[in-house]
Amino acid sequence: MSHQRGIVIGGGAFAGLALALALRQGLGPDTPIIVADPALALRPSRDPRATAIVAACRRLFDVLGVWDEVAETAQPILDMVVTDSALEDATRPVFLTFAGQVEPGEPFAHMVENRHLIDALTKHAEAAGIDLRPVPVISYESRPEATSVTLGDGSVIEASLLVAADGAKSKLRERAGIPTYGWDYDQSGIVVTVSHERDHHGCAEEHFLPAGPFAILPLTGKRSSLVWTESRQEAARIIVLSDDEFHAELEQRFGLRLGEVRALDKPKAFPLGYFVAKSFIGERLALVGDAAHVIHPIAGQGLNMGLKDVAALAESIVDAARLGIDPGQADVLENYQRWRRFDTMAMGVATNSLNLLFSNKSTLLRSVRDIGLGIVDRLPPLKEVFIRQAAGLGGEIPRLLKGEAL
Repeated sequence: MSHQRGIVIGGGAFAGLALALALRQGLGPDTPIIVADPALALRPSRDPRATAIVAACRRLFDVLGVWDEVAETAQPILDMVVTDSALEDATRPVFLTFAGQVEPGEPFAHMVENRHLIDALTKHAEAAGIDLRPVPVISYESRPEATSVTLGDGSVIEASLLVAADGAKSKLRERAGIPTYGWDYDQSGIVVTVSHERDHHGCAEEHFLPAGPFAILPLTGKRSSLVWTESRQEAARIIVLSDDEFHAELEQRFGLRLGEVRALDKPKAFPLGYFVAKSFIGERLALVGDAAHVIHPIAGQGLNMGLKDVAALAESIVDAARLGIDPGQADVLENYQRWRRFDTMAMGVATNSLNLLFSNKSTLLRSVRDIGLGIVDRLPPLKEVFIRQAAGLGGEIPRLLKGEAL
């Protein structure tokens, strides 16, 4: 591989920056790594959202040297409670609980505020000598020996590989002519941060209501991040309510276990859907993160799936480079696609099935799922399997997700 021919990453959010750091660590300083995204000009980040980072992906950030930067502001999820009820029910019986450790002292997930993590990734990328360009990828032309990537500042880069990390509406995927298949759920996820009187003690709650899951995810201090699923029409109504009207809707779903609750920011709604790209690769092109797949947030795995892509692609590239193989050639990219395709499809099927099972008003289905949850709750070995899968530690996983450097 020519050490002067670099790798261009279109997209400077979590997946793009994490991939850049992993490649810098594995390939060394001689391979140019360029990250292009207009959003890089918007630092420090003001993203008000928070994300559950599962144990495997925390290990990745630890290996990349980023985790220590955000550890103090990360809230470990120490317990998980699952209920199933109608909105008007006076009580919400608990059907399933999870103790949140995959190894002694290692929680299965942490809640991290997006702005802290994106700023830490940017800081470490700059320190690692990664070329951060606050411009978009305008076009590219792939040839058997290289790809010519044109950026918004007019520069043209001869690269071994272009990585599309530019989100669900990926222009790079579209330009490559890679179709997607999937569907809209006619649901929106309402996201808002709240404060409450009492301490959550690191306990996350997932209330399955007829419209969809209402997740309470603990943040540092007496705060929580809510991911609240409603029909698109209902979500559109809720987010424009007055403060008092929104508080009434919130309190009805949140309950009083943690005392008085108050929204700390304006609620935002995001349309929910499921789609997967028909191919994760093209000629000298690889798709990662939301550019490759979008799933329902019911299991909290969306961003973590993208980080698994990062770990698999980085390992495929670095292992090839050490053998003197061009990282953009077809067999290297095919290896990445084989690695990620099955896991992505399996997670898509699982989240879609969960959404169909829980987001409905059927009394019969409610009885069946409650029996199923109760059985799982009484079988510790099965719960252990569920926890490890939720933590991203099931099956064959890349080295970075094991906490091992490339």
